[in-house]
Amino acid sequence: MGVTAITTEMPRPEFLERHDMIGSSSVMRPIFKQIGKMARVDAPVMINGESGTGKEIAARRIHSLSNRASGPFIAVNCAAIPHNLIHSELFGHEKGAFTGASARKIGRIESANHGTIFLDEIGDLSLDLQVNLLRFLQEATIERVGGTESMELDIRVISATHVDLTKAVEEHQFREDLFYRVNVLHLQLPPLRDREDDILEIARINLHKFVAEQPDSKVKGFTEDAKRLMNVHHWPGNIRELVNLVRRAVAMCDKELIGPEDIGLERRSNKRNHIQTLAEVREEVESTTILAALRRNRDNVAAASRQLGVSRVTLYKLIEKYGLSK
Repeated sequence: MGVTAITTEMPRPEFLERHDMIGSSSVMRPIFKQIGKMARVDAPVMINGESGTGKEIAARRIHSLSNRASGPFIAVNCAAIPHNLIHSELFGHEKGAFTGASARKIGRIESANHGTIFLDEIGDLSLDLQVNLLRFLQEATIERVGGTESMELDIRVISATHVDLTKAVEEHQFREDLFYRVNVLHLQLPPLRDREDDILEIARINLHKFVAEQPDSKVKGFTEDAKRLMNVHHWPGNIRELVNLVRRAVAMCDKELIGPEDIGLERRSNKRNHIQTLAEVREEVESTTILAALRRNRDNVAAASRQLGVSRVTLYKLIEKYGLSK
């Protein structure tokens, strides 16, 4: 797990655009440079940013620009896997290791051998799993659940979280030694509201992508009003929210130009003059409540789900529904 120098060219903006890293703003140019530099060094990376800022996309870019590009890229959402299954999911298990283990299972970490594993929401890992992950990072070996054989692996670890891990360490919710292991290189992704010059570019590129998937679509672009509202919208769900709205608009719009009403921004901007249906009120309250719970818990999904009285899996489905996910 040491730091190894790799020869890799700096990524060109058009290369990044083709691979979903869209943006030409002054805010994103340093991010692209950092990604290129991180790809050249085979060290653990920690990616921070709000939900929907593109942390997994950034991790994939680092992988695809590195000397591990021909190897696997395995993404694991640590918060979305039930607690009683995550150990087996990450490290695998041998046949008969526990009730229901009818066959050997290769874990996600082992599947990433000679490639990259992306551990999303690493801050949600329990302390006992953090110990196992730390041992893997220190020794580059794992043991399957129920097994006795140690396997040497060659894997780069990229992690992501929107939990403040420094505070989590102070509160003894995240191991300090693990924090320093996974936080060798650090990438901070900006929220979409700080990337005003990129909003329309992201919307345009995704519009063409979704139109290409629907040959019978009449859509060719956005009205000026739609562009204006997109530029002033706060985008609490960041890129994911924008992409979801564009996808929905392309699917449902029968005109050549998508207007504010097609992407739902007209309704949001005219709330005070609109008599909402019960379904609209319910959705608005639900999404607002979810966002508030995530903020109260520093975007810790497990803690937020406990406060809201729902399972982590249910909360993740609601986050996806309202375009609040990564």
